[in-house]
Amino acid sequence: MNFMDGLLFTLLNTVVCLCLPKLLSVMAAKSISDAPQVVAIQSSESSSEISGVMDAA
Repeated sequence: MNFMDGLLFTLLNTVVCLCLPKLLSVMAAKSISDAPQVVAIQSSESSSEISGVMDAA
């Protein structure tokens, strides 16, 4: 491998190392935004009583 091959390989590697993380983060953000969103369901009825499942002996 001569000097020009090494220089070309170094420049190519630099471009890949700078662009690949950005490309991966864009792809990850797109897949997260495409995922269905889970909606929390809240009960309108609340009770302060504890059911008698665990009765004292």
